[in-house]
Amino acid sequence: MPTYYSIRHVTRFSYDAPVNESLMEVRMQPRSEGAQRCLRFELGVTPRARVLAYLDVLSNSVHHFDTPPRHTELTITARAQVQLDPMPGVPAAVATAAWAELEQVAARGDQWDYLQPSHFAAWTPSLVEYAGAARTSGGGADPLTAMRALMAAIHRDFEYVPKSTRVDSPIDDALATRRGVCQDFAHIMIAAGRRLGVPCRYVSGYIAPQSKEDRITLVASATHAWVEAMLPGLGWVGLDPTNDIEAGLRHIRVAVGRDYADVPPTRGIYKGGAKSALSVTVEVAPSDAPKALEPMLPEPQWLQQEVAPLADADLERENQKQQQQQQQ
Repeated sequence: MPTYYSIRHVTRFSYDAPVNESLMEVRMQPRSEGAQRCLRFELGVTPRARVLAYLDVLSNSVHHFDTPPRHTELTITARAQVQLDPMPGVPAAVATAAWAELEQVAARGDQWDYLQPSHFAAWTPSLVEYAGAARTSGGGADPLTAMRALMAAIHRDFEYVPKSTRVDSPIDDALATRRGVCQDFAHIMIAAGRRLGVPCRYVSGYIAPQSKEDRITLVASATHAWVEAMLPGLGWVGLDPTNDIEAGLRHIRVAVGRDYADVPPTRGIYKGGAKSALSVTVEVAPSDAPKALEPMLPEPQWLQQEVAPLADADLERENQKQQQQQQQ
């Protein structure tokens, strides 16, 4: 049966002096594809602004707006309702011939962006060293087994510590301290997976809280990040190194990209020399199945009216009138 979630995501920017012309880009609308459907979404902005939207090259929903008046606070409130359907289970392994298929993918230039280093998933000397050690210790006769082993190694080798890194921290910070947040776990796995020759992409979204009956306690911050690996015969498979699990019915996908730089929840600028402070609140809760959506506009009501036919004289006068109008 489907699982439903309600999401409320509030982002507040506070400024120590008035600013104006806040230009903002927002990626907060959950994706609708595969087993996930975004049933409802609304975005509110204070001070009020006209919000426009488009799909970027990766089919992520992007909302953007401009707030011209002077203001000392900007609040963005996103609300969504999402349906997740059960997904087919991922097999224990894939054929070892999948390595050869991945080599063909790389040779054709397919998935090129997801096989190369990127801004936050860089192939630094520290990353190359860690990826080599993880591959040697983890083994993996096939790509799926190798990626699961890499996920388990990152979960084992790194400690999840909230606020231990920043959103713009380079990959070497987490590699040096062996601690980080979900974003760091994802970037390390993406960079190491690409070194193996497996296309990997970054997923931003939310992770729902677990029920009391669950034996596994999931780690998540205000928003969550994990990895998707493209495997022959399976497509994109979600892997969560922060929790050492495969993405499932608690993982709500919002945006995908090469790394965090492609999919930040908010990105913007403003006029003014003020300093800004950011606060974020996210609530994800199970919900009931939605009622039937009401139409945006009422159904048209057609009135039936009998019209008497024109007499011959009246018809002649009407034709002459139309001819005169055409000549004018």
